[in-house]
Amino acid sequence: MTVVDLRSDTITQPTPAMRRAMAEAEVGDDVFGEDPTVRKLEEMAADRLGKEAALFTASGTMGNMVSLLTHCGRGDEMILGDQSHIFFYEQGGSAALGGIHPRTVPNQPDGTILIEDLEGAIRQDDVHFPVTRIIALENTHNRCCGSPLCADYMKDVGNLAGKHGLKIHVDGARIFNAAAALDTDVKDLAEYADSISFCLSKGLGSPAGSVVCGTKDFIARARRARKVLGGGMRQAGILAGAGIISLTQMTERLAEDHENAGKLAQGLAHIEGLSVDLANIKTNIVFFDLKKHDLSTESLVKQLEEQGIRILALGPRKLRAVTHYHISSKDIDHVLDSFKSLF
Repeated sequence: MTVVDLRSDTITQPTPAMRRAMAEAEVGDDVFGEDPTVRKLEEMAADRLGKEAALFTASGTMGNMVSLLTHCGRGDEMILGDQSHIFFYEQGGSAALGGIHPRTVPNQPDGTILIEDLEGAIRQDDVHFPVTRIIALENTHNRCCGSPLCADYMKDVGNLAGKHGLKIHVDGARIFNAAAALDTDVKDLAEYADSISFCLSKGLGSPAGSVVCGTKDFIARARRARKVLGGGMRQAGILAGAGIISLTQMTERLAEDHENAGKLAQGLAHIEGLSVDLANIKTNIVFFDLKKHDLSTESLVKQLEEQGIRILALGPRKLRAVTHYHISSKDIDHVLDSFKSLF
């Protein structure tokens, strides 16, 4: 049975070009700075995002953790959205490992945080308070329907941060999806970020790895944070080789994933018993609600699995589907036919 796996874009398999690049990668000891393939990937990533330098990390969670440890000391405070990946899905690592206090403010449905909410969360200079050091944003925003944050919004946050002497970190796991959706250069979305991380292992298809970009001084300090987290991977060029293919061959095709997500959302919206907010479908993530009360998401996921379709249940009523380069328009037709038969 052909499997159409829509649980996440993290399930992608490396392309044939990636497998060749991995097999043929020139390697060295990256902790000594001697892996030429890692250095090439880092140089390419920094150039693409308009930053001075970059650092290859094992995962997006590690990339975010490295960045926060580099910006903040123990007892410092980070402002971030209450729906953010760092807050929800990274096991409280900023507090557990870095002693960084999270100050959450509400995310809007489009993934933004109101400027007045951000400013209102900044601490005054008072001995009773932690010191506000950083604003953390997410682009695209996973739990807010994969919404992209535009360059104008980033500029507004940048101006606020500059006014108060704060740093900005962007969890840009899907930043190239944001650039594709907004039809803009990824550099424009990264301009006001003091640090930005992005994943190679989601829509860009690599088997593992993320990259953190920032100034040369920031990256030098971040390299120390990566080491203490166990992120010195030695002959990591085997993974970096795939990352180079991600940057050279995979970023320009992301609009196809967005088109398939839109097609899926439109089809689901016309099925009685399901509800989709089509206005929120902007990239490759589709959230939808189950309105048929005699059917649970657990049961629906099981029935779809029997037809070779995998989606993610996020609660008793909410589900998520994510398109990626393994998913074709024909696959979407099959998924919609299966939903129609079940409903």
